[in-house]
Amino acid sequence: MSDVTPKISKELKLSPQPETLYRPIKEGGLYIGVPKETSFQERRVALTPSSVSLLVSNGHRVTIETDAGKACNFKDVEYSEAGAQIAHDIKKVFEADMILKVAPPTMHEIKMMKTHQTILSPLHLPTITEEFMNALIAKKVTALAYEYLKDEAGYFPIVRILSEIAGSSAVLLAAQFLSTDFRGKGILLGGISNLPPSKVVILGAGVVGEYVARSAIGLGADVRVFDNNLYKIMRLQNNLGRRIYTSSIIPDILAKELADADVVVGAIHSETGSAPCVVSEEMITQMKRGSVIIDISIDQGGCFETSEITSHNKPTFTKHGVIHYCVPNIAARVPQTASIAFSNVLTSLLLKANDFGGNFDKLLHHSKGTRNGIYIYKGVLTNKFLANRFKLKHTNLDLFMASDF
Repeated sequence: MSDVTPKISKELKLSPQPETLYRPIKEGGLYIGVPKETSFQERRVALTPSSVSLLVSNGHRVTIETDAGKACNFKDVEYSEAGAQIAHDIKKVFEADMILKVAPPTMHEIKMMKTHQTILSPLHLPTITEEFMNALIAKKVTALAYEYLKDEAGYFPIVRILSEIAGSSAVLLAAQFLSTDFRGKGILLGGISNLPPSKVVILGAGVVGEYVARSAIGLGADVRVFDNNLYKIMRLQNNLGRRIYTSSIIPDILAKELADADVVVGAIHSETGSAPCVVSEEMITQMKRGSVIIDISIDQGGCFETSEITSHNKPTFTKHGVIHYCVPNIAARVPQTASIAFSNVLTSLLLKANDFGGNFDKLLHHSKGTRNGIYIYKGVLTNKFLANRFKLKHTNLDLFMASDF
C-alpha cells in the first residue's frame, strides 16, 4: 500500500496545498487579485499577509498567485492563514474584479484581463507605449496610477511613502557608486577630519529631496537643493532644522554647481505628467569624471537629458564620464520594507469602499483624491498628458462621471 500511494500521487501530480481558513464574507465586498510580479526585476508585492487579513475580515475577497510574496519573505501559508485564496494558475488571479500590481501590467497580463476590470498599478512613463494604451482601452478597463492617487489632504500618499524609501536609498547607492569598485572617483561620500566634504546637489525639494538631504547631511556632505517652488524649499529648511544652500532652478547657477558636484540626485515629481528635464546634456559634459547621477524621477521620464531607463540587473551606465543610475523601481531593493509601507497605504484606500457597500465605482465618484489616479475609465482615456503624448482622444473625467451616475 505504501508503494502504491506515492506512485498514484506522482501520476496525478498531487502535492500538499495551503488551506485557506474559513472566514465569513460579507456581501458586496471587493474581489481583489494579486499576481506575482515578473518584470523590472520587481521583488515587491502589492498586499502583505496582515493587509489581506484586514481586507478579508472587512468583507473583501483576495486571490494571490503562489509565491507572489516570496521575494519579500512572505510565504503562501501566511497568506492562506490570512484568508486569501492561493492561485497556482495566474488566470485564476485575473478572474478578480480588481487587480493590484506594483509594476505596470505586461502585454501578456493585459490579454488576460476581463472587460470592465479595474487595475491599480504604477505607470513608469518611459516604458509606456501606444500599444500598451490601446490594449487597455480595448479591454474597457478602469486603470488608476499610483503616482496620481491623492489622500483627503491633497497629498500623494503612495508617492510619499515610496519617496522616503527612494530618498534614503539614493544616498546609499551614490556612496557605493563613488567607490573605485564601480569605476567611481574613489571618494567617501560625506566628510572626514582635515578633508573638505563631498558635494551633493539635489533637484527637487519634495519628500524625496528632503530624505536625500537628511541622509547626505548625516554623512557630512555639503548639500545644495534646487527647486522653483518656494514653499517646498521653506518646508524643507524647516523640516531639516538647519539652513542649507537652496536656489531656484536657474540654468547658469545650476550648471556651475553641477560642474563641481560629486553626486546629483534628480527628485522632481510631476502631479499630472512627465517630470521636467532641467539638466541638459551640455551641463553633464561639464561635470567631473566619475561623479554620480541618481535619477529618481526616471519613472516620470527623468529630469536629465542623458537619462535612460535601467534595471536592477544592470543599474548603471556611463555617459560623458558620469555614472548614471536610472532604475524606476528603486524601492524594490528593499522589498519587504517597501511592500509593508506600500500595502498599508493601499489597504487604507481600499477599505474606504466599505462606506459605499464595497462598490469601488461609487468610491471613485465620491472620492476626488482616488479619482485623481484614473487615466482610463471604462475604456475611455481621461488623462490629457497621455492623450497628447500618443495623439489619442480623451474625455474630461468629471464630465464623463457626472453622466455615468
